[in-house]
Amino acid sequence: MRSMLKMGWLALLLAVVGCAARPQDWDLTGREAIYDRPLEEVWPSVRQYFVDAKLSFREAPGSPVLQTEWKEEFGGSKVSGYWHRYLVLGKRETPTKSKLWIIRVTRSANKALSAPGKELEWGVSRSMGNDAQRRQDQLAGIAPPTGGWESLEGGFGLSAEDGEDRFSMPRGENAIVAESAHGTRDLNMEWRVFHAIAPGLASKEGATPRVTVQPVAKAPEARSAPAFTECGTPIIGLKAQAKAGGVLLLGELHGTQEVPRFIAQATCQLTVAGTPVSVGLELPVDNQARITTFLRSQGTEEDWLRLMEAPFWRSPYPDGRGSEAVANMLEQLRQLRAQGLDVAVFVYDHPRLNGQPREQALATTVLKQVEAGPARFHLVLSGNIHSRTAKGLPWDPQYQPMGRLLAARLKHVVALDVAYDSGSAWICAPDERSRKLDCGVKEAKGKDNGDRFFVHVWDSPNKDGYHGVFYVGRVSASAPAISKGLGRPGADDNSVFPSDADSGAVVSLRR
Repeated sequence: MRSMLKMGWLALLLAVVGCAARPQDWDLTGREAIYDRPLEEVWPSVRQYFVDAKLSFREAPGSPVLQTEWKEEFGGSKVSGYWHRYLVLGKRETPTKSKLWIIRVTRSANKALSAPGKELEWGVSRSMGNDAQRRQDQLAGIAPPTGGWESLEGGFGLSAEDGEDRFSMPRGENAIVAESAHGTRDLNMEWRVFHAIAPGLASKEGATPRVTVQPVAKAPEARSAPAFTECGTPIIGLKAQAKAGGVLLLGELHGTQEVPRFIAQATCQLTVAGTPVSVGLELPVDNQARITTFLRSQGTEEDWLRLMEAPFWRSPYPDGRGSEAVANMLEQLRQLRAQGLDVAVFVYDHPRLNGQPREQALATTVLKQVEAGPARFHLVLSGNIHSRTAKGLPWDPQYQPMGRLLAARLKHVVALDVAYDSGSAWICAPDERSRKLDCGVKEAKGKDNGDRFFVHVWDSPNKDGYHGVFYVGRVSASAPAISKGLGRPGADDNSVFPSDADSGAVVSLRR
């Protein structure tokens, strides 16, 4: 947070006059958007932008200040919820120039960054214990009525867990009072508003607009695309890597909540900025039709169950690729597509192969997807050895990972290794005593670089062929989706990951 405040002050020092600040770069540029109009002329257009974006707001009477209502981030998470609101302040730069300050406030039910001592006390509660008897007494007229179902005194028959979930969701002005909270100046949102209203302001005086509105990446079959989509806090450095036909290889730590969230959030932000995105997942290729069908579905309970019938969710060695967070990410991507955004997902794993033949098959499948979509940007997620672009491994100097094979065939390939703060992950690791795989929640040691997602590219690749890192903050384990009851009872339990169980070398490819 301290680093973000410093960045905000740096932005003020680097403020520029006029509209010359790289209008198509919506990432954090360190520059402010300055309007060549008095604030009184700009403010009505600002209000209209939020009306058109369907962001309900309230205004301060007689002042250029508005505050939007809480809005849930796209794809309500089954893991944790995120909500955002904006505080918009009109600023008079000079009598003839003006600017906006837009502060994004984020609330979350995620406990990773919550203050200590806020956990629910697992003991006797005044509203949870004799609820059933009290309800009967009230129906009989013996006991006085309590508050409604949404009040602290209501919710008869709820367990302590139910109560915790209920209180973590936003209801009303003061509902989100717990867990993680962040407030930062959002330069990306300031530029988004600028791009939307500056051409109209210029045309009112017959001037030629100096900027154009960046269109969203609308799916070819979609009738319309949303005017505004809440994609979460902008990922620093992401948009600079997005090129048509480009491939961003992300070497991950399997089994976290944060990496799938990074993928969903990155996809949302890029498509909203006009870049169609294909997400590549290291899941068995024979599930392509099932996943494509789910993405094009209405997301009903039946659609969800059909997705979860795939055998890979039931691997006897669940290494994190079939986690609850991955399942939720697919739902988030489905929702983006349902809104009309150009999102696609492909799978490319060949689990029945091992070693170099498997790497060759992975690269061939990804290459076909890239060649079939030269106008698309490809986010490819894998274990963090597959994504390397350097030759050789400690046990095989001639080994060529998928990343190296792709870099030899494609022009724009960037490989990023995962970086994270310490926490936990659902990991499969060899047990020294039994010499078998032990899968479960394990400690993950990293380095604290703040709580903001970012992409950082170095001046030159490291020895493993990585060009930089993508950072996901403090990590928390995500258990297999099937253990959360997301599958259909009686579905096929046969695993399609035999290579993961039979080959220690294959397992070691996933840190």
